Amino acid sequence: MTSTRNTCIVIFVEQAEAPASRLVTRVAGQIHVVHMYRQVEWVDIVYPLFSSLFTTKLFWRYLAIARQPRQVDLVNDNIRANRVLLIHDGKKEEMTTRDAQQIADNQGLDLVLVQANGNPPVAKIMDWGKAKFEAQKRQKEQRKNQKVVQVKEVRMSPVIDSGDFETRKKAAIKFLEKGNKVKLNLRFRGRMITHQDIGREVLERMADELDDIAKVEQRAKMDGRQMFLVLAPKKG
Repeated sequence: MTSTRNTCIVIFVEQAEAPASRLVTRVAGQIHVVHMYRQVEWVDIVYPLFSSLFTTKLFWRYLAIARQPRQVDLVNDNIRANRVLLIHDGKKEEMTTRDAQQIADNQGLDLVLVQANGNPPVAKIMDWGKAKFEAQKRQKEQRKNQKVVQVKEVRMSPVIDSGDFETRKKAAIKFLEKGNKVKLNLRFRGRMITHQDIGREVLERMADELDDIAKVEQRAKMDGRQMFLVLAPKKG
């Protein structure tokens, strides 16, 4: 008895002119396509990576930073002017940059341009490292002592009861004592919008009770369905 079992032969077909190759099977004398694939080249991997890199905002941000001119201290060898107006020992004298540099070198100090746009540029002799350190120290102290004023919001209602009013008042006092401004924000819901005078009275009442520590910077004003009033802390 002859066996009718079909044999499956996998054939790898290469086509020199075609861009792709195929895997086919020969079953019972018929050819069936199993999978279509293309030979992977380095361009298929590198091009998508580079194209995605160039379209990202982060790449162009770093490129813009890299293109920014580097700030160079106009000191000693970085001075390109041929002549300078040297201020030294209470005197002003115009001389060549080489002579001014020689005076600075003899004293173990640096020649520093303090007014590069002058004609000729103005230079002084100093310890540049120490001067730069002192300047950075002053800037750090200024940033440390600089106080950032923030605007804190206190939400209220036109029909606020006495308990909630006192709670909002304590919150406003806390913000004002820290040197922040306070924005009293009152929202009208539904038909309350027709009684803006009631909301105005609530805001002005709060401002009056905080008059000893705060001043009105912005009077009660409507903004959509909201009314707000801004208080600022009194100095001293």
